[in-house]
Amino acid sequence: MEDKNRPIIVKRIKKVAGGHHGGSWKVALADFMTAMFAMFLVLWLVTAMDEKQRQGIADYFRAHAVVDVEATYGRPSLIDLEGGSDIPVELGESPQEPLSEDAILEEAERMQRERLEALQVELERAIEQSQALEPYKDHLLLDITPEGLRIQLVDRRNRPMFDLGSAVLRDYADAILRELAQVINNVPNKISIAGHTDAVGFVDDRRYDNWELSADRANAARRTLLAGGTDASRIAQVTGLADTVLFDKENPNNPINRRISITVLNPEAERAISEREGARPFPPEG
Repeated sequence: MEDKNRPIIVKRIKKVAGGHHGGSWKVALADFMTAMFAMFLVLWLVTAMDEKQRQGIADYFRAHAVVDVEATYGRPSLIDLEGGSDIPVELGESPQEPLSEDAILEEAERMQRERLEALQVELERAIEQSQALEPYKDHLLLDITPEGLRIQLVDRRNRPMFDLGSAVLRDYADAILRELAQVINNVPNKISIAGHTDAVGFVDDRRYDNWELSADRANAARRTLLAGGTDASRIAQVTGLADTVLFDKENPNNPINRRISITVLNPEAERAISEREGARPFPPEG
């Protein structure tokens, strides 16, 4: 028989979703996955960009930084860090992979060559537009060498730049150099002037020979360039090469070998000349 005075006990079972740890781990996992997705998206975008675009983005954030680390170093922080250090944390270098020395040199050479090619186009255009130079176009040869942009004033048999054995410029050669003087003076590079001869020698080369003749021709060109407006500080070197660098190697006596060459030097060639001239002499023996 049921005891009506017996107390009734009600058991309430509390169900906890997700086990005894709760559901907070799902939120943390979702945040982590979102962060990872964002990171991989950024990495993919950075990888797809070229060097110029990455540099542009870096410059943008550098220019729009809220706090200038160098300006605020050692001073009170612009933000109250509640007792935190005001000394900025050194984050190290940019994660961007630095260019190798070979890559830097290759890029510099490419840029320099582009500048020389642009100068060549400018000179060719100036020659085309100059009425004074129009009759002498076939006497000007432009090409790019390891030293820079070379302008050669070549001698033709029917219109020689110099009389045979002479270092006096003919009138038309003088006019060419004076026209070139202003164009050359518009570029920052220094120049090198070289005189050349053919292989025809002097009867008595003990008193005067092709070495001296080529050097005199180079100096005659230098004086004419100065008279035409070229700044004297722009001339790095004046040399006479005699017949050692022939234009027509098959015919050493060809008058075309009697010429003047003007090289607009690239920085490497200019530096080499400067370092060579500034080299110390050998110490005396003993």
